[in-house]
Amino acid sequence: MELTKFTSADASASDERHLFKLLFQQHASGIYRLANRLLHSQVEAQEVVQECFLKYWEKRQEVSDDPTLIKGYLYTTAYHRIVSQVRRQRTWVYHDITEELLFEQEPQTIALEYQELSLLYKHALEKLPTKRRLVFAMSRQQGLSNAVIAKELNISVKMVEAQITQSLKFLRVYFRAHGITLTLVLLLLDA
Repeated sequence: MELTKFTSADASASDERHLFKLLFQQHASGIYRLANRLLHSQVEAQEVVQECFLKYWEKRQEVSDDPTLIKGYLYTTAYHRIVSQVRRQRTWVYHDITEELLFEQEPQTIALEYQELSLLYKHALEKLPTKRRLVFAMSRQQGLSNAVIAKELNISVKMVEAQITQSLKFLRVYFRAHGITLTLVLLLLDA
């Protein structure tokens, strides 16, 4: 059976299981690589894959039968699970600290860490070329869409996308060189 439009309502149980196996064969490794790259944990990446496909199986009657939309559903589910896991990792750090130590050091430590991350982020942005920095700031700090940025700067949407992509690549390398994950920095600075 090819992975083309497939109506779950008309399908037998064995057809549904066969479709599920095909979906798993086609998308599990990609979801795993994405999760492992962002979470830096093979075990957590495997859990993300399992949860994505379990959620799909439970909601398969509600999900469109279009293979592209199914793929989108799986990757969107993975993305939300990964973001949730990253946020949970941030809070776990504080669970391992004794309560009295937390109360003694929390305000100064958190403020200092945030200040250091903010400073590192600002230094990284300063190293970007002027136009790239402007595009990135309009996108990430002002929250403008790519189309709006393109119109304001009189450049193409593709150019805006390229500038943002290059900015993120540079920031990833810059923060990795300083022992920090870019995802974590962006989450902390958005909070």
